[in-house]
Amino acid sequence: METQRILMRSLAVAVVLAAVTWTTTDRRPTRVGVSCCKEVSRARIPPTVKLVGYKQQNALSPCVDAIIFYTEKDKICSDPDARWIPARLRDLKEIVD
Repeated sequence: METQRILMRSLAVAVVLAAVTWTTTDRRPTRVGVSCCKEVSRARIPPTVKLVGYKQQNALSPCVDAIIFYTEKDKICSDPDARWIPARLRDLKEIVD
């Protein structure tokens, strides 16, 4: 009878340990990284560059205030205070996250 009680306790401890191990190893690491404009250009984007959209980025360190223009393959970080920006935004669709 005593042996059976010890066996049941050992089994219960083993089940708890297995459950704890299973739940803690099942988690995957979260990807942490910053993908934003950390500096901007005031240079005008040539009209020959085909833009597909834009996004407005607010400053939150290390990111800076920016208008992010998207081409089919790349992104261009531009100064939102540059005088030419409103003209380029007119015919573009804003990209929403």
